[in-house]
Amino acid sequence: MPVTSTAPTDDFVAQADSYRRELIAHCYRMLGSLQDAEDLVQETYLKAWRSYDRFEGRSSVRTWLYKIATTTCLTALESRKRRPLPSGLGAPADDVPHEKVVESGEVPWLQPIPDGMIADTATDPASIVGIRESTRLAFIAALQHLPARQRAVLILRDVLKWRAAEVADSLEISTAAVNSVLQRARAQIAEVSPSEDDRPQPLTAEQERLLERYVAAFEAKDVSTIVDLFTAEAVWEMPPFRLWVRGGERIAQLNARQCPAGPDGLRLRHTRANGQLAFGVYIRGDDDVFRPFQLHVLELGETRVEHVVCFFDVDFAKFGLPDSVTD
Repeated sequence: MPVTSTAPTDDFVAQADSYRRELIAHCYRMLGSLQDAEDLVQETYLKAWRSYDRFEGRSSVRTWLYKIATTTCLTALESRKRRPLPSGLGAPADDVPHEKVVESGEVPWLQPIPDGMIADTATDPASIVGIRESTRLAFIAALQHLPARQRAVLILRDVLKWRAAEVADSLEISTAAVNSVLQRARAQIAEVSPSEDDRPQPLTAEQERLLERYVAAFEAKDVSTIVDLFTAEAVWEMPPFRLWVRGGERIAQLNARQCPAGPDGLRLRHTRANGQLAFGVYIRGDDDVFRPFQLHVLELGETRVEHVVCFFDVDFAKFGLPDSVTD
């Protein structure tokens, strides 16, 4: 009976596995979907493993994996629609309806991603900051508006800092074409690209108090306090519902009219998503057990909340959150 050597497989696993988190982040930037990112990284590793014996070492294993992952994403995007947020599809609501808001089931919405899946706490702090900047919801939503190849070039050049020649080799196009595509992509995304002021900073004492008030107000369904939590231009959106609103008054109205929980009907637990502060929101059941309801991903100003994306149907376990709470 022939003996099959496992040395190439062992060598591949040893070299490739350390790149899993950053490849998930890369595929997530391309697709805007955590589920798709996980599937495509798995497909990337399978393709790489099958062809590892032909890997000639002309580039690093990391660069080789990124090339496979990018090509895999581009192929997947041929049959997938872009994933927007509600605020990318139209104007805010003029008024908050009293009747129940209807879901927009036909839209493949942008999904959040847990920080723990894309950044290792043992990683260099500067690298963690870079990962968080490049997975902000606003940035990922903006990427979804770019054609697939523009998206790939922008990510490889501006996020991963590849040289134009490396991108050209990876995408099998000319360096001149890379530069041309990059120029068009930068022009389209300039308004939401991370700036020096957008970089994650330690929370101030006032922001810490703001978060405490946020938790207390939503758990108590304190409408007047909810109004005061938000800036005048704050945005609240909640895929899979197309409706979104602007300003503290309408945000409070929306929660008062549409949230099925009464006072003391919610519990919030802290987590992180897309490099941003987030809360897992639990709703009380008839048995007084609180179960997963929503995930709030926040952008904070100095003294008020500026933006909340409220996601439904989120796998809380992926965000390090329990499947229920009782207090």
